[in-house]
Amino acid sequence: MKETLTILIVDDHPTMIEGYKSILFSKYDENKLNIFSAFDCRSGYKSVNERLQPFDVVLLDINLPPCENLKLDSGEDLAFFISKKFPQTKIMMLTSHTETFLLYNLIKKLNPDGVLIKSDFNAMEMLNAFNAVLNGETYYTTTAKQSLKSIYTENNYLDAYNRRIISLLAKGIATKNLPSHLNITISAIDKRKAYIKDFFNIDKGNDEDIIREARKRGFI
Repeated sequence: MKETLTILIVDDHPTMIEGYKSILFSKYDENKLNIFSAFDCRSGYKSVNERLQPFDVVLLDINLPPCENLKLDSGEDLAFFISKKFPQTKIMMLTSHTETFLLYNLIKKLNPDGVLIKSDFNAMEMLNAFNAVLNGETYYTTTAKQSLKSIYTENNYLDAYNRRIISLLAKGIATKNLPSHLNITISAIDKRKAYIKDFFNIDKGNDEDIIREARKRGFI
């Protein structure tokens, strides 16, 4: 392990950040951890964008206040930016969400080094996860592993674009505005929405019906 680790923690709840710091400092000497904090997509982006050297580890909540002008809607988008700028940085995603669809989408798109469901882990497991990631391993807590196992056993699942469409619709993004988030045409989006309706067995319906069915099946 490096003599000093540089860590970024991004969470919109300052008390959570302090809690994570306390857990890390319970094992590591404070002189060996250089920890930075950010509280939303904008400050997280700034913390990473202004650095010349990569963070060793980023602990990142999925639900973060967005930064619309940077097209960062969530911690997931911020994580993707970090992985592009600093591919060697280890990314650990922290979330309260347990929905199979969301977790599958996260791992399929980003393949983070760790996925920790907040209701799953205590201080000891967080330290175990942190050590595993530092050692080049991938660490998922129990619920994350179970969710992935269940969706991988399905014969059919939605591809990355279709999953993204559902996620954006659930966030209240109107169909007419989806092209700016997906870089595909409105015609292609309409075709994909038709496929999504067929996948969910929706004969007739609108975006609300897609969202309702996705929630019913535990996808969002």
